[in-house]
Amino acid sequence: MKDIHNKILAAELIAPNIYDGDIPSAPVDLVDYEAAEVLLHIGAGGIPFTDTARIDFKLMHSEDGSNYSAVKSSDLVGSPPVGEGGIIKSLTAAHATASLDQFGYIGGKRYLKLLADFSGTHETGTPIAALVVKGQPHQMR
Repeated sequence: MKDIHNKILAAELIAPNIYDGDIPSAPVDLVDYEAAEVLLHIGAGGIPFTDTARIDFKLMHSEDGSNYSAVKSSDLVGSPPVGEGGIIKSLTAAHATASLDQFGYIGGKRYLKLLADFSGTHETGTPIAALVVKGQPHQMR
């Protein structure tokens, strides 16, 4: 086996919890790393999602940590097309089992943050967690 431990570093975007309203993440600084993978772990849906009672996950990036813009499809690899406003995933239909989605970020900006944007009424929360795995460091840890 090869060593990956010293070549990656995980950073939390959204702490694991059960949520029923908007969750803005703290920014993650990618300085000194050349690669990033966003991992989005969603438990069984707390409600029957619809087009109006939904959760949109919006990925944003920034060069300075202050002025953020939505990622575009060209900023990601290995994922479906990005929706308007940086939507990388939407829950709009039944989500009966947990899922883990990966989004390879190649946008080249220094900071990333994620917003779980809840629309409609969510009487019961949904388990959500997200993190960034930073890779290809400039110097090994």
